[in-house]
Amino acid sequence: MPFREINSKMIEATVAPGQTLFSQRGAMLAYRGEVSFTPNIQGGQGGFASMIGRRVTGEATPLMTVEGSGTVLFGHGGHHIQVINLAGDTLYVEADRLLAFDGSLQQGTMFMGSQGGVMGMVRGQVTGQGLFTTTLKGHGAVAVMAHGGVIELPITPGRDIHVDPQAYVAHHGEVRNKLSTAVGWRDMVGRGSGEAFQLELSGSGAVYVQASEEKL
Repeated sequence: MPFREINSKMIEATVAPGQTLFSQRGAMLAYRGEVSFTPNIQGGQGGFASMIGRRVTGEATPLMTVEGSGTVLFGHGGHHIQVINLAGDTLYVEADRLLAFDGSLQQGTMFMGSQGGVMGMVRGQVTGQGLFTTTLKGHGAVAVMAHGGVIELPITPGRDIHVDPQAYVAHHGEVRNKLSTAVGWRDMVGRGSGEAFQLELSGSGAVYVQASEEKL
């Protein structure tokens, strides 16, 4: 289900019979046609077991199911919106950054320690994002929210990218990520650059970086 960018803070989704999309609850701004908005108590896909899993991992967010025939304008809190189209790969993103996503995508959660080991878990604590993150896999579109606009940086083998953990929004592809440190004596005495921790992403894919170090 494609999303059309109206401006940096609004998107339009075309809703067709037999298709479903999920959106952040309360994110509908306007719509045309015969469209229904139903609170989704499961928080997305996967049924009751997946709902429990998302709540246990802290990756549950209030969503609604959008169905029918028409077009819907979405936006939330004046946040900037980035549309990401997946072509069979996996997007890693915090649940609270999801504005809307295609119902055909397979939704799950991932333990941060599975990428980067102990530093993967430390990463969750440093970024304030916890120990788990949401995954969306398949063919379809995802709209994510960010502060101050987003830039997409490609990741290619042999050309790793280092990102400020607070500016990180999401990434997709065959990418490994871990927390790297550059703590020296200057940081210990409070004279460091303030950039002691970075996310190191390697492999093949892309990372999305917002123009702010502020969380949603």
